[in-house]
Amino acid sequence: LRLFVFLLASLAAWYLGYFVAAHVPQNTVSIAALQEIGKKPVLRAPAPKRQKCDHWSPCPPGNFAYRILSGGGKQRRAKICFEDEQLISEENAEVGSGINIAIVNCNCVIDSTDHSREMMDFIRNAPEGTLLLMATHDDGSTRLKNGVKKLVEELGSKEIKNIKFRSSWVFIGAKGFKLPDNIQREKINHSDKTKNRYKGWPAEIQIEGCIPRNLI
Repeated sequence: LRLFVFLLASLAAWYLGYFVAAHVPQNTVSIAALQEIGKKPVLRAPAPKRQKCDHWSPCPPGNFAYRILSGGGKQRRAKICFEDEQLISEENAEVGSGINIAIVNCNCVIDSTDHSREMMDFIRNAPEGTLLLMATHDDGSTRLKNGVKKLVEELGSKEIKNIKFRSSWVFIGAKGFKLPDNIQREKINHSDKTKNRYKGWPAEIQIEGCIPRNLI
């Protein structure tokens, strides 16, 4: 009796397999599809949204974004960005050797010079309540006189007197008001033959941050 039941079950299983193979389409379930069953879905992070002045994260509401990059070597020129507007850049014909300066006071005025007298006049003529963003390209120290250094120091610079031949230097100062203590305002990098990235030039440096709109 047991043998009969076993033969009957085997025959039924064979018939069921034959029926499924004959009536179910071959491409209904593939091996690849079976392998995908049970796998966890892959979550892909969305592409990061570009922020103003290429910040990694956006400035809080009610703030201006800024980014200042010094020059590097002969080819990489200084860049000054404010609220996503490139005031000074590699494509801008205004970029020159020396200390490049951009003034921000609702409307942006751009200038660059390596002459102390012109730089002194530029800073003195800047209206109260303006920002002055500065970045070196090539050498900004050779023609820098003590009178100019004093004016920049009055704007809040702590490194202007330490600039040496071909030092990379970036700075943001305020005329007529005080900037918040928690923002990046200045950075300097001196030429060092053992560490220079561009032969006789040190690597470029940068500062960036956010400034409350109600200050300007």
